[in-house]
Amino acid sequence: MKLIIQIPCLNEEDSLPVTLKDIPRKIKGISKVEILIIDDGSTDRTIEVAKALGVDHIVSFSKNKGLAEAFKAGIDASIKLGADIIVNTDADNQYKGSDIPKLIEPILAGHYDMVIGDRKTDTITHFSPIKKFFQKFGSSVVRKLSQTDVPDTTSGFRAYSRDAALRLNIVSEFTYTLETIIQAGHKKLAVGHVEIGTNGKLRESRLFKSISGYMKRSAKTIVRMYTMYRPMRVFVTAGIISSIIGVLIGMRYLYFFLTGSGDGHIQSLILAAVMMIVGFQLGTLGLVADLISNNRKLLEETLYRVKKVELSQPVTMDDTYEHNKKEKGKQIS
Repeated sequence: MKLIIQIPCLNEEDSLPVTLKDIPRKIKGISKVEILIIDDGSTDRTIEVAKALGVDHIVSFSKNKGLAEAFKAGIDASIKLGADIIVNTDADNQYKGSDIPKLIEPILAGHYDMVIGDRKTDTITHFSPIKKFFQKFGSSVVRKLSQTDVPDTTSGFRAYSRDAALRLNIVSEFTYTLETIIQAGHKKLAVGHVEIGTNGKLRESRLFKSISGYMKRSAKTIVRMYTMYRPMRVFVTAGIISSIIGVLIGMRYLYFFLTGSGDGHIQSLILAAVMMIVGFQLGTLGLVADLISNNRKLLEETLYRVKKVELSQPVTMDDTYEHNKKEKGKQIS
């Protein structure tokens, strides 16, 4: 049983040593523990520090591509390197590496395909009250839309079984945290959570500059992902609302028409007709989007099967990987 711990990095030469020091190299039930660094276009000595600290694999981007792309590249590399379980953690030492055995235990036991660390955000002292509120509110929305019971949906400390990793397809360019939960829920993967500890803050978050900016981009991701998996519900619901508004406006016009003052409210009749036409069109769009969604599910299943067949072959390091067995710091670019 092979575990690969992937760590996305952007200029983490100072925090990386602290993070790696806390990661256990021997875990019960795991025969091999390896660490994979995804260097997201760092301009400091992150790669040199990682190699000096005995990191097993390094994926390197020539320019910054963002957290979602780094996560996706790490998952792809981990699968190709033969990982049975993949753990994602942050390079800023936010999460306790000593909790990794607790995080992967439900997967080892066969209870879950994906396990997310619950930071108990209400107890984190450096989180402001407004941040705690939005964390709780956002998590409740994602739980409802994903049909899961994950209390901390933005936690980046999470574990995936090999099969779950093969089934995930990241399309967001912002962050993977919310998207993977919504995907997993709608793909009927078993998603669980365990309570974890957190360390003190080493630096400010680089994912967003303000809470409002983060909320806007997160809301966009949530709406986009839910619409991908439930297009009929989204469009038909919008169509029904539009049609109801049109009917109510039409009834208002009818009232004035029957009382002899309809001539002054002809705009209400026009608006009612427009709203009902829009409602019908949204319903039609829902049917078309549902057909596209079903086609996407077939394509995803085909992609999953192709990956399994491709990865059933012995793992080799081709031109994509610069492999050196004598060095622990392997460069994957």
